Amino acid sequence: MSDTQRSGAPPTPVSPAASAGKTALAWAHTARFLTTASRLDQLPPHELPEIAFVGRSNAGKSTAINTLTQQRQLAFASKTPGRTQHINLFELGPKSAADTVFADLPGYGYAAVERAAKLRWQEVMAEYLAVRRSLSGVVLLVDPRHGLKDLDRQLLQFVAPRVTTGQVKLLVVLTKADKLNRKEGNEALREAQAALAEFVTDESDIGVTLFSALKKTGLEDVATTLYDWSHPQATSDGAA
Repeated sequence: MSDTQRSGAPPTPVSPAASAGKTALAWAHTARFLTTASRLDQLPPHELPEIAFVGRSNAGKSTAINTLTQQRQLAFASKTPGRTQHINLFELGPKSAADTVFADLPGYGYAAVERAAKLRWQEVMAEYLAVRRSLSGVVLLVDPRHGLKDLDRQLLQFVAPRVTTGQVKLLVVLTKADKLNRKEGNEALREAQAALAEFVTDESDIGVTLFSALKKTGLEDVATTLYDWSHPQATSDGAA
């Protein structure tokens, strides 16, 4: 038996960061399906902060959501990328008093999808990012081996007016980090930060992090960021 396990030994202190990470992960685990919609006018209006997950069809978006919420099949991962063309909403927090909504937007950029379908969803996503009143944060998932592509940059332009004013927060999650060595990971972070520089203002809240669903790299960091977005009062109270 180790010293920390002996009866009568003082408990091992838990750092504030570790405690915050556990709280955030427990909160993320409460995610549950709310509704699905193929058009914006089918989405229910609500007063809760809404966090949208967006990314190319091969960026690992569904896997990241399932890892974040510690649920194997919360977000549907189609065997054929680009086929899922619905916005899926998930509630978080106590069932009697939900405090946040996650919005899983369709993946984009898959070559086999018909041009008409691509254009329709481009319009839906542009409108969603520009005018969805409850939208408070965007999580853009990017495969760091390919970096930000034209469609990712176009998506950022859709939401840029709201990001630069601080109305909508932005987190770029570089998925599949387990496929990179340390040098490649650092370079991917630098490239993403350089691409996001044009959106940085005194009011903006923009972050970028490495993430691996396989090794759980960055998992607590992402969970804590989203928890803080949704619970600004708790964050400010903790900092006081």
